[in-house]
Amino acid sequence: MHIMEGFLPVEHALGWSLASAPFLAWGVHSVRRQLQAQPEQRMLLGVAAAFAFVLSALKLPSVTGSCSHPTGVGLGALLFGPLAMVPVGFVVLFFQALLLAHGGLTTLGANLFSMAIVGPFVAFGLFRLGRRCGLSLAVCVFAAACLGDLATYLTTAIQLAWAFPDPAGGFAASLLKFGGIFAITQIPLAISEGLLTVLVVNTLTRFNAQELQGLPLFAGNGGKA
Repeated sequence: MHIMEGFLPVEHALGWSLASAPFLAWGVHSVRRQLQAQPEQRMLLGVAAAFAFVLSALKLPSVTGSCSHPTGVGLGALLFGPLAMVPVGFVVLFFQALLLAHGGLTTLGANLFSMAIVGPFVAFGLFRLGRRCGLSLAVCVFAAACLGDLATYLTTAIQLAWAFPDPAGGFAASLLKFGGIFAITQIPLAISEGLLTVLVVNTLTRFNAQELQGLPLFAGNGGKA
């Protein structure tokens, strides 16, 4: 994830930007509505944004044109819903591109789609599914953060394979190549992110249980872990 500046062909960079734009607009509307209803949640949303910024800035070299790192967006998706993480992810990726040379402006749409759209929606969906199946809060949080992270990287591998198909094997062979190289570093990183997210959620529920009531993390479960 974080495809570097200028790496994608122009048509791919533009296409991913157009694909991300409706989610960004929808997400801004969702966050504005949530904060109007619960203005006291501004600080908690800031914590989720800082968590995503710090974790996603910890990059390891992976393949030419990209890198491996935790995403940090699973926490915010569980607290506020996946739509909230789209504008949060946009701000995170924008400032990382400007301040850290991490990612880029031309690839912002592609990086936004993988990290702030696919990752949060997968994390949120898996979390809700696990809770409906009666799994514990800790297990659901771990699975959501871990697999949401891996979904981001699978999406990035698809983006790169689509842009740079293998001369002999085409898209499928290129996807296997990118996905296989990513897996070496990303699987342990995803497991680590899952464990860290469980630790953060446990801390929040211990010291801010009342403030968390009504957030998607506890929706439909009566606040029970």
